[in-house]
Amino acid sequence: MLWPTVLKALRPRFLTVTSGRLLASKEPVHPSTLCGLYTPWKSPPVRPLWLCSALRAGHNKWSKVKNIKGPKDLARNKLFSRFAWMIKLAVKEGGPNPDFNVNLARVLEQCKAKNMPKGSIDTAIKKAKKPLSQALFIARGPGGYLLIIEVLTDNVSLCHVEIKRLLNKNGAKLTEGAHHFVTQKGVVVVPAQNISMERALELAIEVGAEDVQETEDEEGQPQIQFICDTKGMGMVKTSLQDLGMQITSSELEYFPNTFVSLDQEHLDAALALMEALGENPDVCRLWDNIQANS
Repeated sequence: MLWPTVLKALRPRFLTVTSGRLLASKEPVHPSTLCGLYTPWKSPPVRPLWLCSALRAGHNKWSKVKNIKGPKDLARNKLFSRFAWMIKLAVKEGGPNPDFNVNLARVLEQCKAKNMPKGSIDTAIKKAKKPLSQALFIARGPGGYLLIIEVLTDNVSLCHVEIKRLLNKNGAKLTEGAHHFVTQKGVVVVPAQNISMERALELAIEVGAEDVQETEDEEGQPQIQFICDTKGMGMVKTSLQDLGMQITSSELEYFPNTFVSLDQEHLDAALALMEALGENPDVCRLWDNIQANS
């Protein structure tokens, strides 16, 4: 893989995170409250702007997986899991009626546009009516890779048991003491159509982003990610909007500080585990530190 020498490879979208212990509370926990668990991002006297290409989990990384249908199914599961998570948050904040909840109406439009099954949408809305808690798990899979699992659930104890069961079934296990392997950053995403990387670099300097990555969404559409400090994400998002950029999303994500290369057998096993986790309705997002194929 070709990476600029000035950049330590970073790749989002598939989990990386906390200690193997379950983090949970009676009230939902926003990822921003977990910043203290991770090594703070320290900027040098002169802030550098890094430029690199990023590979999404479930895309190029899986190009050598024997069953090519798997990565496509994984990407689809990831998309629907993300929508379910967005539905739950929207319902919790504004109620289950889209006529009176603008955010929920917007999310439901996206779900329908991507052909998310109606049953899955109804299930997400139904679950969101119950008190929900947010939690993060970290696991180590065959071959030594790390996997971060973010959940939004109405039963933390039961979810913990189910996550542990899926991990054990697929040769992985919860682990502790891995928080120093990751860094939490803000990620503001815009569509890449009509934006060159040269222009993206100029925009990043103008809005105060620390890094620019060229990547793809779950359906293979090009997009550009502006990486920034967690506290500066709101400012970066607003500045991009003021410059006429369409914002696809803005979220806190976890970036691996180290990567692991897997052989074919372990790569297949990792895919199987991620597919199994993606089918769990409580799982919202995943990050990993698997080195993408060169």
